[in-house]
Amino acid sequence: MKNKLRYNAAIIGTGRIGFSLGFDKKREQPASHTMTLINNKSINLVAGVDNSPEKLNTWKLFVSKKNKTVETFTNSEDLYANVKDLDIVVVAVNEESHLSECIKAIEYKPKLVILEKPVALNSFEAEKIYDSAKINNVAVMVNHERRFALDYLTAKELVKSIGDIQYVVGELDSGLRVFGKEFEKDGTYSLLHDGTHLVDIIQYLFDCELKNPVVTNVYKDEKGIVRNFAAHYKTDKIPEITVKMSGRSKFFEFRIEILGTLGKICVGNGIFEYYLREESKLYTGFYSLKRKKIKLIKKTKYFENMLKNAVDYLNKKKELISPLEDAINDLKVLEKIKESF
Repeated sequence: MKNKLRYNAAIIGTGRIGFSLGFDKKREQPASHTMTLINNKSINLVAGVDNSPEKLNTWKLFVSKKNKTVETFTNSEDLYANVKDLDIVVVAVNEESHLSECIKAIEYKPKLVILEKPVALNSFEAEKIYDSAKINNVAVMVNHERRFALDYLTAKELVKSIGDIQYVVGELDSGLRVFGKEFEKDGTYSLLHDGTHLVDIIQYLFDCELKNPVVTNVYKDEKGIVRNFAAHYKTDKIPEITVKMSGRSKFFEFRIEILGTLGKICVGNGIFEYYLREESKLYTGFYSLKRKKIKLIKKTKYFENMLKNAVDYLNKKKELISPLEDAINDLKVLEKIKESF
């Protein structure tokens, strides 16, 4: 039997990541699920759901240029009751709704659910999603976008050239609070929102598990909200892995620095630097690091490659690059850090 050439898809949530980031002129496009879905020749975007009629109408006007028969619903129950042939359901709602919306999507039994990160507000909720996926035999992939981005994939390849890894530092700086107990109910803190990306890409790049953190440099503001911390790990092959976050910076930065015995790599938002040792021009008998010319990858294809992997999975060509199990482990890493606050 031939593989299906086109897959019917629906999206739950037509907000920022679901739709509107696709109009951000500064971002690499496509930057939303909607734009990625309609640009993929293997996908037929047939329906959208949002509880905001205004957002939904704007979304429909745009998508109907590609598919005049696209349908809209203000809740997912109506979608599942009226649309019977969905292969892919994208869940792109706020974190506090991930559990309920993802389980409803799974129980509809599409071939694949694409879930925005983080999986849920905590690993307990995430395990409920996992259990439902197993019971209903539905695959779930999580949009940890850096796993699909060409700059990080290039870094993963170049790591082989810089010798034994001496240390890895992953750093996230922003103005959003790192953690506060009162924000666990809706996930509006950066340890969950962006921290999941940080620990996920480190574990992916080095095929490791971050366990038993030593947490230092915890800084809390006058309200007791965590604004800075550093978590230190070691593995059998890497003696030092540090995850650092700041929630009182007046800028946004996401980067990974990797020091080997023969060189160094720094990769992050708008950053790609690659150094190798060469005979020093400054000191006789010494070697120094010299930056190698490498063209900054402007088109990382992070969203396109995510959906390509989804289609390849449905066509039985590839395994999922960002499976649910890995994303649940990311949450557990973050929860061990929280225990030290």
